[in-house]
Amino acid sequence: MRLAGHTLGTPNHTVPQALQLFRAAGLDAAEVIYQDDYKSGLPLGDRRSAMEALKAAEGEGVPIVGLTPYTTAINSLEDTEWHKAVDEFRGAIDTAHLLGADRVRVYAGSWHAGDTDHAARWGQLRKALETLAPEAQQAGVRLCVENHFGTMTQTAADTAALVREIALPSVRVLYDQANLTFTHDENYEEAFAVQGDLIGHVHVKDLVFTDPNAAFRATETARVNASERAVRSRVVGSGVIPWTQILAALLQHGYDDVLSIELEYRWHPQDLPAPEVGFRESVAVLRSMLSDPAKVRNA
Repeated sequence: MRLAGHTLGTPNHTVPQALQLFRAAGLDAAEVIYQDDYKSGLPLGDRRSAMEALKAAEGEGVPIVGLTPYTTAINSLEDTEWHKAVDEFRGAIDTAHLLGADRVRVYAGSWHAGDTDHAARWGQLRKALETLAPEAQQAGVRLCVENHFGTMTQTAADTAALVREIALPSVRVLYDQANLTFTHDENYEEAFAVQGDLIGHVHVKDLVFTDPNAAFRATETARVNASERAVRSRVVGSGVIPWTQILAALLQHGYDDVLSIELEYRWHPQDLPAPEVGFRESVAVLRSMLSDPAKVRNA
């Protein structure tokens, strides 16, 4: 498996600086945020910034393999808003193709407690992905729908249901066990039972609970506000996520691809060491787990 650094962990670095940090930390690749007004991201539709990032990636020997947009309106019931969101994803697909990246993270719309019209919004979400999937396939890009709170695919079951309904090879699951764990949804065995054959990308992070019995609550999609958090972010291997067993399950389900280390330094810097340290420590832990294939496969 290849280890990638995610620029969520480098909010104070430009993309070229982040790529340099990733190389120094021993990472093989990069996943880059695709969002306006974020220092360690690529602005929407900015071809010049994308070309600069490509040049830096080639210079560092750290290819950009994925993009992470923050677009959430692909399930909107308002026509203008829906079309704008679909066009934003088209821009992400085009930029990924330019960079040679083969995957784009997808938030499955926006969905929070108290929202209504689930069936109609699910239909809009399906329509968006069915519209974009052929374009992504032509560009050599897969759309990876994340297990993520604040969207219509918080659970592994819902993520799998959506991907199976679309039933196109360019729409896959982005597996994030840490997200499933802190929302008190599926454990890793349950997650693999429903979506293990659909995984197209993996986010790797870790956490500890401050109150394991607290009900999950989040009013936003990208992050959990400080007042709502019942967990603390941790470097991979120092929290509760059973990564040795998860790596074994990934291999058993035929996934031998990118593991993207999502150090949540952008959102929770108080929980984590500096990126230079956090990424290096995460790489060491994962490489140690992966260095003994028999141990991982028999976990």
